[in-house]
Amino acid sequence: MLSNSLVELDRRHLVHPVSSFRGHEARGVRILTGAKGATVTDAESRELIDGFAGLWCVNAGYGHESVVEAAAEQMRQLPYATGYFDLGAEAPIKLAAELAERAPGDLNHIYFSLGGSDAVDSTIRFVRYYWYSKGQPERDQFISVEQGYHGSTTMGAGLTALPGFHEGFGVPYSWQHKISSHYTYRNPLKTDAEIIAASVAELKAKVEAIGPEKVAAFYVEPIQGSGGVLVPPKGWVKAMRDACKEMGILFIADEVITGFGRTGPLFCCEEEDIVPDLMTTAKGLTSGYVPMGAVFMSDHVYETIAEGAGAKAVGHGFTYSAHPVSAAVALEVLKLYEGGLLENGRKAGARLMEGLQGLSDHPLVGDVRGRGMLAAIELVTDKDKKTPLPASVQPATRLFDRAWEQGLVIRSFAQGIFGYAPPLCCTMEEIDQIVDRTRKVLDLTLEDPEIRAVLA
Repeated sequence: MLSNSLVELDRRHLVHPVSSFRGHEARGVRILTGAKGATVTDAESRELIDGFAGLWCVNAGYGHESVVEAAAEQMRQLPYATGYFDLGAEAPIKLAAELAERAPGDLNHIYFSLGGSDAVDSTIRFVRYYWYSKGQPERDQFISVEQGYHGSTTMGAGLTALPGFHEGFGVPYSWQHKISSHYTYRNPLKTDAEIIAASVAELKAKVEAIGPEKVAAFYVEPIQGSGGVLVPPKGWVKAMRDACKEMGILFIADEVITGFGRTGPLFCCEEEDIVPDLMTTAKGLTSGYVPMGAVFMSDHVYETIAEGAGAKAVGHGFTYSAHPVSAAVALEVLKLYEGGLLENGRKAGARLMEGLQGLSDHPLVGDVRGRGMLAAIELVTDKDKKTPLPASVQPATRLFDRAWEQGLVIRSFAQGIFGYAPPLCCTMEEIDQIVDRTRKVLDLTLEDPEIRAVLA
């Protein structure tokens, strides 16, 4: 089918996620037709470096035949098996065991979902059942962090602290509370120690205000992704985890973005030196080849729920939980990570951060931040005042388009931040091209009349 026919069909029928319906109708769809390694190809035969790994998810890169074969073989042998009625299949059982073996601490129990959003929703249900099982059902209040993202299902979107996911949807709920982000670049506090102390104090004050006997759990991303790739000070995550343990509330680490080599190790919690009570993953779990998410549950959470339920079924489940094809893909992707991709990702990540730091001298670059293959550049028109780009520039669309024209796919946030999450398979040459093409985008943006009019 001709690509222009597809564009019209898309306009008429396909609802795109997190899009302006009218804006998308006017702009039309860009159609991708192929991909290999870290490169994608569009319908005009243009090749682009995918500096965002799809949506933070194609960690292993595109076109691994071993992954395709694993999926095909599982489909031939057993395309579906329910996990209900005490039934199961080999691939998800093996995957659960492999993940538990590699997880931090005693996260030994794995519940599979379809993706990150419903993994977060699942934790909300598990947390509530945990406290019900302990005879404390009044613990039904949840706390998360401003600028955080925990999915766009109804309950997860309430934990998410980004206005675009709230407006018009009736969330957050009254039982969902927020504390301030660490956001070091725009934090009035200057030292890491001050920021950490302030966050711990704010969390404790929030718990006290709600009522210590009512608070169930605290949710946090080790690095805030959709909020603008906000990296906390070293020791911040551990301090928050320690505070939760001290107050007796559950700590949930959302590693949907940071998991599976994105920041260096298999799980970001490893380098934070913490073991959460529950941990969510998705995206890199299957490298985006098929849908799958996972909830990692610590021994004490599992045992409490199990004892509380007794002979009764714990009434939470999905038709496609522990899907055998997704599990077969995840097992093969895990082999690729440990067969060299994690190591390559660490080297490529160091080169990416070095290259992006080299852009700090550009007049529009206010901040460069990141860890491993997860990074961001925040653009400003005045470095001293940290003045954001004018809204007239429309960074989310104009700068994304400009990067596309330069052969680069990146995330362009509405507040004027470029987000990077390249596949771990990137060569050093591809990393250098990401940096070079970013500089070209910055230079072109510097010539925009709206920028020239306000540039310090």
